[in-house]
Amino acid sequence: MAQKPTSTGPSQRQQRVAELIRHALAEVLQRGDIQDPVLGSHVVTVPEVRMSPDLKLATAYVMPLGGQDEAPVIAALERHRKVLRQEVARRVNLKYAPELRFRRDETFDEAARIDRLLRDDRVRRDLDETDHDADH
Repeated sequence: MAQKPTSTGPSQRQQRVAELIRHALAEVLQRGDIQDPVLGSHVVTVPEVRMSPDLKLATAYVMPLGGQDEAPVIAALERHRKVLRQEVARRVNLKYAPELRFRRDETFDEAARIDRLLRDDRVRRDLDETDHDADH
């Protein structure tokens, strides 16, 4: 009897729906369809959306351009969650409109941390030693 392969990451369907929702959210935020002074004064990027396996919960990772005022922007998005959900539902044809959740995107911080590590003198020294050993 064949066993079902175990999947560690999101399914292709989850990824496809997440990308559709990401585009829909980005469009709504870009067009300024939500009347809010905080959202109106910030350009908000949506680099990633992750879907739950049942496609009923979408977690959108967001970041205001420049990384300024993250907490007020996320609070404003949470306040307008219902309207955003309706707008996403209009743009994405799904059986159920997923609940939206907003989280701070930390990929920029992680990239900066890795960059700092790579510039560290000890790492540079180790890399130089590795290059020197390879030459001999």
